[in-house]
Amino acid sequence: MKRNVFVTAAVSVTLLVAGPVATSAAAASADTARTTPAAAARVDVTAEQAVAAALKDYPGVVESLDRDGNVWHVDVITKDGKGHAELEVDAATSKVTRENVDTDEDPSEHKDLLAAKVTAEQAAKAAVAAHPGTVWTVEWDSDDDGQAASWHVEVRGSDGKTWDGSVDATTGKVTAQSDSDSDSDSTSDSDADSDQNN
Repeated sequence: MKRNVFVTAAVSVTLLVAGPVATSAAAASADTARTTPAAAARVDVTAEQAVAAALKDYPGVVESLDRDGNVWHVDVITKDGKGHAELEVDAATSKVTRENVDTDEDPSEHKDLLAAKVTAEQAAKAAVAAHPGTVWTVEWDSDDDGQAASWHVEVRGSDGKTWDGSVDATTGKVTAQSDSDSDSDSTSDSDADSDQNN
């Protein structure tokens, strides 16, 4: 009889001592389950961040930047005009992958780009100042038909429309081209971060 009393007492003491620990561990586990999705929430890489990541990997001057689903495609020309890299920047992690690198470019083909007073980053910022939204595309446009070199910039507004504009490569003046509905295959990407500050 005494043995049953001691065993019962020992079990009761164990439950009293371990109970709060087990409850605390269960609560911690529940808290982790609640906070893990928030911690793992995806934060889109902005155009500015994609450019910074690309230039860190391959220094030079950005020739074009284009968002395609979960990837930024960034073309960079070295400052001497002899190198050209096609890079992909993951829009979730900003990890850079070199798709193609060419080291025997003709520098004369890139002289206007390299001499431009307005960079791709500055053109993007100017376009967003003129038409608030998220930069989706920035492309160098140097025609041989006598027109001034410029940047073509696409900005996606919160209304779901894509605004097309030109940014003069010398003055930074922004000129609107058109408003159009955004592509249906990229509608899911319209929630990208619109912070484009330098």
